[in-house]
Amino acid sequence: MRCPKCGNDETRVVDSRMQDASNAIKRRRECRACGYRFTTFERCEDPIEVRKSDGTIQPFDRNKLLVGLMRATIKRDIDLSTLNALIDDIELELRGSTLSTVSSHDLGDMVLKRLEKVDKVSYIRFASVYRDFKDIDEFLLELDKLR
Repeated sequence: MRCPKCGNDETRVVDSRMQDASNAIKRRRECRACGYRFTTFERCEDPIEVRKSDGTIQPFDRNKLLVGLMRATIKRDIDLSTLNALIDDIELELRGSTLSTVSSHDLGDMVLKRLEKVDKVSYIRFASVYRDFKDIDEFLLELDKLR
């Protein structure tokens, strides 16, 4: 592991812990050259593929999902750890499935199901982009479902 401060390749692991909700290991590392301490996360590399609506297949990217959630929750009182826990839960469900490919539609539904429990305004924001509302009537139908 390369030190983010000085670029040295020699680091040592100071502490390792399993993360509760996700399938990840958190490691505290120290650079042998400059003494800088930093944290890394190791996750299982079992690829999940996402089939887009145009038929193309892309690898699942939790960062892309996080960016979408951050846009939906902007100016809302929702911390980053809540969003990461939401994504961890989705990833756990996907890895528990026998399928290695999920449709972007199904992935969006998984996000909406969880986001509805977190914040209704963020749910509507995410749904408006994900479901691509064409007019105000579609928007109102979604609001009625929330009630």
